[in-house]
Order: sequence, then C-alpha cells, then structure tokens
Amino acid sequence: MRILRLYPDRLRLEDVERPVPGEGEVLVRVQAAAITRDELDWPTDRMPAVPSYELSGVVADTGDEVYALTPFDRDGVAADYTVVPSAVLAPKPATLSHVEAAALAMGGLSAWQGLFVHGRLQAGERVLITGASGGVGHLAVQLARHAGAVLVEEVPADLVFDTVGGELPAGERVVTIAAEAPGATYFVVEPDREQLVELATLADSGELVPAIDSTFPLERAQEAFERVAARGKRGKVVLGVAGGTPSPS
Repeated sequence: MRILRLYPDRLRLEDVERPVPGEGEVLVRVQAAAITRDELDWPTDRMPAVPSYELSGVVADTGDEVYALTPFDRDGVAADYTVVPSAVLAPKPATLSHVEAAALAMGGLSAWQGLFVHGRLQAGERVLITGASGGVGHLAVQLARHAGAVLVEEVPADLVFDTVGGELPAGERVVTIAAEAPGATYFVVEPDREQLVELATLADSGELVPAIDSTFPLERAQEAFERVAARGKRGKVVLGVAGGTPSPS
C-alpha cells in the first residue's frame, strides 16, 4: 500500500506493508485526507512523519463509512490504509462525499469548540468571525447562524472568534486558534466523536456545508500543500486517496 511520508527535505510516497491495528484501534481504508496550513512544520521531533489528521474512509472489517480528526501525537492518515483509535471515529455524514466529510472534520471541530466550548456563544449574541472564507471560518459562520447568533463585522462584539491571527478585534470574549495573544483564549482543536456526530447531523440536514477549494491525488501532495499556503484559497484542500484498488500489501 502507499503512504505519504515527510522527511526533513521533502515529501515522499512510499510502498509499505498494510498496518495492523492494536488494542482500541481499527483499520480504515482512507478515501480522502484533508490537510492544514503549516502542518508540515508540526512533527519536527519525529521524522519521517505522515501528514494529515483529517480523514474519511471505510472500516476495513465492517464496511462502515466513518470520518474523524485523529490525535496529533501519532502519525497522520495520508495513506491507502491507516489505523485509527476507535474512540475518535464517527459515522460519516450520509449526504456528504468522502472528500467533503474529510474537509469537515478538523474545521468543523475547530469551529464548534471555538464558538461553543471556549467561546460560550449563546443565541442572540453578537459574534465576529475573522477569516470567514477559510477552512474553519466558513463553518463557524454557518454554526453561529444555526445557533441563533448575530454575525457582525464591526466591534465590539460579545464574542470574537479569530482564525487568522494578527491584531485581534475587541470583544467581550476573544477566542483564537491562530496564536497566543494577551486577553484571548487560545486553544488547539481536540478530537471529539460526540461533536462529530452533531456536525454530521447538521450536515445531513443541509445546515452545514463544507467548502472544498481543491482536491489532489497522493502523488501530487506537494502541490496540495503549496495550494494550502497560496493566497485566494477558499475552503479546504483535500487529498483524494482512493484512486483505484490499493495493492494488498
């Protein structure tokens, strides 16, 4: 099977044996793996490393369609097959393609946790979302509307949810995923199966639509990461992994 590995100087697609799940894990045939800006800089303490932590695929043993954000303390999922902790897997939204579901996982969880867990957003409150066309921002806009909040472009707001960094607008509560800043709550998104189930319900009801900027095969992963960093990107960049029948190895 194929696996994408990051080395200090480059990305390389390699052939390896199919992984064997351990206790509490399942083997997933990856259909799509979304990628995130700057993620090639994350695993500097462990090389070679496998990028992408956002997947949609099929459980090898059961055929169940699933999606997930996988833990950051292990290799990613840019491969034909990967092992995933069963606790983080949620049923894939039935109305979304695998590419769309992969695009929803990290962005949807980041938006949910920023608005509701850390931001404590309530119906009727004014919320300002920076980077509203980005991979997280466009989903945060949809979730805020669904929650009955009032989207604003001016300050002050009850909640500012920052997805891009830089100088932060003023708000009663300020939450950011970009970088630590004085007076703001900074957080790193965490895998959460229950929240993925909620997001899937909203997607299947048509209230949450992930935007796809572009899709690349594994063989063009370098181009995909260049696109993630490019100006004018709208929505997520996704690796479409299932381009045929993977080899049995």
